[in-house]
Amino acid sequence: MPPMPPTPPLPHDCGPPARPLSLAEVEATARAAHAGQTDKAGRPYAEHLRAVAEGVRRRGGDDEQIAAAWLHDAVEDDALTEGWLAEAPLSRRTKDIVLALTKRAGEPPEAYAARILATPGARLVKEADLAHNADPARLAVLDGATRTRLTEKYTRMRALLGQG
Repeated sequence: MPPMPPTPPLPHDCGPPARPLSLAEVEATARAAHAGQTDKAGRPYAEHLRAVAEGVRRRGGDDEQIAAAWLHDAVEDDALTEGWLAEAPLSRRTKDIVLALTKRAGEPPEAYAARILATPGARLVKEADLAHNADPARLAVLDGATRTRLTEKYTRMRALLGQG
């Protein structure tokens, strides 16, 4: 009797759902996606992602919010595509938070803030992002004009989010 041919792969939407990515896998994915990228101060971008994820954790965020913190800039920075995010084995809530935090070209800050406020869990992640972005030690290494512009931008976003 001839050997049986290999079983063809199942269509994408058949079978059990993929196991969600662990936080370690999300972190590794985010680090790989942003590899070689630096922040405005020339530091590896992954340092910002780690700080935001830790800020979410310290603020009492859950694993879905921590995963979103690791990925919060990935689509906006074109490090990962919206298609990747749609197909990724992540919770719907994590995906929604990442999309809420993804700024759109030409979008007014008021619309951006309204989307964050309307998305459960997103505000906490944005608060951690703003806290790290506005860290005086981070801002101190920037030129005066950039430091002033960013400080005003972060202060305005905090106000739009009801923080200050």
